[in-house]
Amino acid sequence: MNATNSNNSMNATNPSTPVPSYVFGPVPSRRLGLSLGVDLIPPKTCTFDCLYCQVGRTTDKTLTPRPFVPINQVIAQVTERLSSCSPDAVTLAGSGEPTLHSEIDRVIDGIHAVTDIPVALLTNGSLLWEDGVRARVRDADIVMPTLCSAHEATFQRIHRPHPGLDLATVIKGLQLFRRECRGRLFLEVVLLAGMNDTEAELTALRDVIDEVAPERIQLNTVVRPPSDARAKSLDRERLEEIKEFFGETAEIVVDAPRAQKALMHDSLAKALVDMVKRRPLRLQDMAASLGQSLDRVQDLVKGLRLKGYLVEKEYSGEIFYLSSEKNGS
Repeated sequence: MNATNSNNSMNATNPSTPVPSYVFGPVPSRRLGLSLGVDLIPPKTCTFDCLYCQVGRTTDKTLTPRPFVPINQVIAQVTERLSSCSPDAVTLAGSGEPTLHSEIDRVIDGIHAVTDIPVALLTNGSLLWEDGVRARVRDADIVMPTLCSAHEATFQRIHRPHPGLDLATVIKGLQLFRRECRGRLFLEVVLLAGMNDTEAELTALRDVIDEVAPERIQLNTVVRPPSDARAKSLDRERLEEIKEFFGETAEIVVDAPRAQKALMHDSLAKALVDMVKRRPLRLQDMAASLGQSLDRVQDLVKGLRLKGYLVEKEYSGEIFYLSSEKNGS
């Protein structure tokens, strides 16, 4: 079967099969405010298997872009959701690496056709060395790749990438994309204690970032349960020191006030998080308490889980959700 026929087959809707939800939220984002999420990739399909990932371990590590989800359904769901909410951004993110979707350009164009709200792309930046990938994502309004080290050994240790990737290739891709992108480039640096926070690591990383020249350097660390316990967070004092080291374009995005305001703005999300801080709840419990449909609650829970606000636990054969915040704080 050729690619066109395969894609048409994916886009066809079987009336007897429920259409999956590809849109979640809006949910609070530490970097974007109130974010309507778009999940283009099955969990957990990625080019990396990062120690700090709050979504979990990668189960399909690949470098091959494919039309993972049908774009006509994605655009329809975004359009429907925007009729009842006003997020700060529509964010291509979710359960894996979104640049692995081979038609992500059509998703970006489709969203631009229905709204003036900025389209943001959260990416690990690992595929920007490919000409086709850069061309497909260059029209995003905000592109937010990640770069955590300028040393190959540290890169391998933190990201556990696909065997076909190395740090030099990733950095080259970032440099190429900076010259071609039409939107804003914000570079995330995830800092892990004892791994990439030494003077030698930071000096080398600053030199590379200077060459990439992003508009912002966004300093982050572990604040939600990571996929690997070796990922340890930095305290605020150390983050402030590193911010000064990187210069005036650097900002700390950990627990950014804007994200907290966004959570307050979305009263349903706040109510749900407040409830599970008190006791674990099942989806049906949340739906009954909030007076919402089970589908709406499932959608909101997915977004809050991906953002790290909720964790899932099984007990006596049932799934419960609880807050990821220690002591409910």
